[in-house]
Amino acid sequence: MAQDTSARKTRRARTRSFQAEVRQLLKLMIHSLYSHKEIFLRELISNASDACDRLRFEAISSPELLADDTDLAIAVDFDAGEGWVEVSDNGIGMSEDEVIQQLGTIAKSGTSDFLAGLSGNEQEDARLIGQFGVGFYSSFIVASRVEVRTRRAGLDAGEGVSWSSEGQGKFTVRSVPRDRRGTSVRLYLKEEEKGFAEPYYLRSLIRRYSDHIAFPVTMPGTEAGDQDDDTEAGPSREVVNTAQALWTRPKRDIKPEEYQEFYRHIARDSEDPLCHAHNQVEGRREYSSLLFVPRRAPFDLFNRESPRGVKLYVQRVFIMDDAEQFLPLYLRFVRGVVDSRDLPLNVSRELLQQNDDVRAMRQALARRVLDMLDRLAGDDADDYQVFWDEFGRVFKEGVVEDASNRDRILALLRFASTSSDDDRQTETLENYARRKPDDQNEIYYIAAASPAAARSSPQLEVFTQRGLEVLLLSDPIDEWVVGHLSEYEGLRFRDITRGALAADDLPGTAPVEAADSIDSDDAEALLKRMKSVLGEEVSDVRSTSRLTDSPSCLALGEHEMGVQMQRILRASGQELPETKPILEINTSHGLFRRLALREGDAELFEDLTRLLHEQAVLTQGRDLDNPGEFVRRVNRLLEA
Repeated sequence: MAQDTSARKTRRARTRSFQAEVRQLLKLMIHSLYSHKEIFLRELISNASDACDRLRFEAISSPELLADDTDLAIAVDFDAGEGWVEVSDNGIGMSEDEVIQQLGTIAKSGTSDFLAGLSGNEQEDARLIGQFGVGFYSSFIVASRVEVRTRRAGLDAGEGVSWSSEGQGKFTVRSVPRDRRGTSVRLYLKEEEKGFAEPYYLRSLIRRYSDHIAFPVTMPGTEAGDQDDDTEAGPSREVVNTAQALWTRPKRDIKPEEYQEFYRHIARDSEDPLCHAHNQVEGRREYSSLLFVPRRAPFDLFNRESPRGVKLYVQRVFIMDDAEQFLPLYLRFVRGVVDSRDLPLNVSRELLQQNDDVRAMRQALARRVLDMLDRLAGDDADDYQVFWDEFGRVFKEGVVEDASNRDRILALLRFASTSSDDDRQTETLENYARRKPDDQNEIYYIAAASPAAARSSPQLEVFTQRGLEVLLLSDPIDEWVVGHLSEYEGLRFRDITRGALAADDLPGTAPVEAADSIDSDDAEALLKRMKSVLGEEVSDVRSTSRLTDSPSCLALGEHEMGVQMQRILRASGQELPETKPILEINTSHGLFRRLALREGDAELFEDLTRLLHEQAVLTQGRDLDNPGEFVRRVNRLLEA
């Protein structure tokens, strides 16, 4: 009697609230994704495929999990009259704790960033939902109620779990007996969505979105049976998809749209990829690879700790989702599959890190990706620009991280440049080298917070006057990247803000000699006096020929860290030794001549000197130590 009471207690329904982030996501799903409703079927079948993959992997070490049900498959059932659709699998299944965790919360890092990225734009939000792995909730786009029945492989029949919700903030969980392992998800469709329960429409959606799934996806063959979700599929069922791993098929037999749908499946993306590379390698190492470059960056691309990598299969058995050992970090945006015939089925992440075959495959796959990008750049400049705009900041890391492919990476880099009015990064080093004057043996560049800030820098003036092209670097990573480059095709990289610059040594047409310059000895005396006013705020005050229109600028020491890099390191919490820039003065400028005329007025001389310094600080993108005093100084000079 006590046992019966206990059993009844375990079956009692328990109602819980969704995590706040899930409620926010459900609200967006239900009310926003009007034209992407069919993604629910793609997501549910993909989840079922993942469940079968995970069971097959766990069964390598625990074959008893398969028991006598060894044929893994996915079943889609429906009842057009009652208006429901059900997706079932005999995969790994879930325990009660897993049901609560996986269907009630978003248990993934970066949740807040993900939700912040949801914009209300249907196309973009549908893509993010798939990438973040919350596709199950897309069921509520079409369903007024969702019921899930599941039992984890290895648990007793009495440890089945039922989950149900109407998507309104709460869900109910209870224990139920379930003879079969795996999961069934039944959607009770909204009145206006009952067309999804029509067999012809369901078949067309499965063939469009899930034909590449490597497990059979079945439907009732001739009649739609109203069968219980725990009943084995009968002989009247038919396989709707091809049920063959796409990467194992000959390339000549695969249509472009099949590659696109496979990419959408593995990347959980709603857009087509920019390009792909499909290779089958035989010889000392035998493996297949199918790699894709997405069209849009994921929201967590710049988090180097986020999960990344390709899906790893060994002899067509799924091993892991994010095998980062097969591609270098700067290619972490690449999605795809690697299937090895040589690795052991029980391979672990630790073994992958130590395996010589994996290291060789990593190098080969990196070259495949670079080949793919070479072709894209040559065949479709517009699509390559899309790639660069989305992934360029990450791809640049390869200059430092992949020395063996550095020349190939350099050829694929894009820059903003003074040769164009466009601030987008579109120029190549090859074009820069072709356009330069014959007597120029350096590649000039300047780093700033933005291309617009770089264009307005006074250090550009003499280069503009002489018709010399300068690369405008504005990504936070740029100074770090260029700092690891010595040359390109014999041309040294030169930061135009570093060291002293003699305009006469530059190539190009020499400028017209400035008129009304004060005597050089008098100028030198004034510069020394300015240094005494500024004291320890600068390391020196000197005349320069790099300025033609502006009165002053700051120059870095030849080996001093750039301003952008200093800012990044300080923002990350690193303490840096204090550095003092050099104040350079255009002694031909009217402000300097005014300084010479006012040298007898000590207060006005100091105000003018400090104003020239503060102007230079601002144009370099630095912050003023005392903005209030700067404003008062300007006001005094305006009154004077």
